[in-house]
Amino acid sequence: MKKVFLLVILMTSVLSLPRAEACTGITLQTADSMMITARTIEWASEPLNAMYVIVPRGKEQRSWLPDGTLKGKSFVAEYGYVGIAVENDEFVMEGINEAGLSVGLFYFPEYGEYMPYEVADKAISVGDMQFVAWVLSTSATIDEMIALIPTIRVIGIDSRASTVHWRVTEPSGRQVVVEIVGGQVMIHENPLGVLTNSPEFTWHLTNLNNYVNLMSGSINHRQVGSLDLRAFGGGSGLHGLPGDMTPPSRFVRAAFFQSTAPRLESSDKTVVQAFHILNNFDIPVGLQFSDIDLVPNMPSATQITIVTDLSERRLYYRTMYNSTIRCIDLKTIDFDRVEFQFKPLDVSRDEKIEQIEVY
Repeated sequence: MKKVFLLVILMTSVLSLPRAEACTGITLQTADSMMITARTIEWASEPLNAMYVIVPRGKEQRSWLPDGTLKGKSFVAEYGYVGIAVENDEFVMEGINEAGLSVGLFYFPEYGEYMPYEVADKAISVGDMQFVAWVLSTSATIDEMIALIPTIRVIGIDSRASTVHWRVTEPSGRQVVVEIVGGQVMIHENPLGVLTNSPEFTWHLTNLNNYVNLMSGSINHRQVGSLDLRAFGGGSGLHGLPGDMTPPSRFVRAAFFQSTAPRLESSDKTVVQAFHILNNFDIPVGLQFSDIDLVPNMPSATQITIVTDLSERRLYYRTMYNSTIRCIDLKTIDFDRVEFQFKPLDVSRDEKIEQIEVY
């Protein structure tokens, strides 16, 4: 118990570091409207202990409490699911269940505020880091999740840690953002399909109005007085797109990159397209630290990129250690018989380089 409690403290302590908090999520559709969600997971302070988890139907789980005990709400997986967890197999950051419901956790520092933990409510308390697992276990649709939320109390495991918010998507294309502000659960419909971090989701939508002038393609010619102005290169219609790594700027970039992406004919091609778009959000680890900070010895602050095909029930990922795209196909898993399991995302922490033989 002491060892697991130390894992909880480590996890929540790292969540409290501002430079660690960055995630970018997008949503794509194929030509025939199949849904693909994608996101990055950033963590600049140290390499994550990241793993995939396979959770069978009937698996009982229990929430952590702020006192470090597993005495919070108990819930049983009505639906089997696959997820990507960090530090602890119960801290699922992104996952999809066999019904096709996809849920992801995104950092939401400074702006979120959970209801305070009450010992009398421990039997209905779900830790914020386990909300993804709870939704995937109990809900097949967004409406089912919304109906169940009043039966629980989402709490923070550690008061020092960042608050979080969540993106929930179903194969129909409906997507919502769940935020807890001032102790009140707010559920926002997300017709755009983009999510980053703070401030609140609705603020980001309003902020897009500041970029109403941006457009795809090029502005090739403009006359200013007697001066003939011409663009230096392609893509001049997006001149002024913010390029820094703050959540508002990443939200704007994600919105325009997503909206200009062509709809492709297959989900496989759209999955690859999503990885390519998210290449634009890889954060070099050095950018997260000042000149006097000790920069961790790791390849990137963007440690994991995940793409989920809701229609085909497939979860794909790659990591900062291995750019190869790997896939877990839920349709090949018998969730009545499979055992609960978790395994590291990477067998080796060395990027493989293929040597080209020249004769």
